[in-house]
Amino acid sequence: MKKVIFSILFLTFSAFLFSADVKELISKGDELYAERENLEKAKEAQKAYEEAIKLDPKNYEAHWKLAKTIYFIGQRSPEEKKVSIFEKGVEIAKKAVALEPNKPEGHFWLGVLYGVYGEARGVMKSLFLVDDIKEEMNIVLKMDPKIEGGGPYRLLGRMYYKLPGIAGGSKDKSLEYLLKAKEICPTNALTRIYLADTYLSKKMKEEAKRELKEVIEMEPDP
Repeated sequence: MKKVIFSILFLTFSAFLFSADVKELISKGDELYAERENLEKAKEAQKAYEEAIKLDPKNYEAHWKLAKTIYFIGQRSPEEKKVSIFEKGVEIAKKAVALEPNKPEGHFWLGVLYGVYGEARGVMKSLFLVDDIKEEMNIVLKMDPKIEGGGPYRLLGRMYYKLPGIAGGSKDKSLEYLLKAKEICPTNALTRIYLADTYLSKKMKEEAKRELKEVIEMEPDP
């Protein structure tokens, strides 16, 4: 009987330590990601999240944060490396979605990574991804439209700006979505820069100037 009790206590304690290790690795990744402007810190964050996943392959938080980190690293990598980096990010984000299909982060970063993966491949080669991006963003809009400062609206707005007209691109739709993103988070510099691009494409120069002027004057948005 004592052996049984000892075994139960040992397993319980081991599970506690295991959980603590995973949380510690995720916390370490978060701290490193906060210093991501130093790209080496972002890469260390990636390793921390990967280690957490090795310990707990079903950890949703580690998966979506790893996908987000891979996106950041890929955006700052040489062009010839982007496709493979973003492809890995897509696979990680898909796993996050599979683990927690009713939470928004996995869907959001999957849609984002579909977008940058498509850009890295070339827009005309990646038109098959457009419906997937729309699907993921529409799911997120139902769950949490404010995620990442109106991120779903920002991504859709940029997508409609970049798509050629024959493939469904629309500067009017781009403007509509970006204005919604701006309404949610007017301090997001990326939204405002994208909005300026869309205004310029519609020959609305004064509006574009206003957006860029306010970006220059605003506090940095982490």
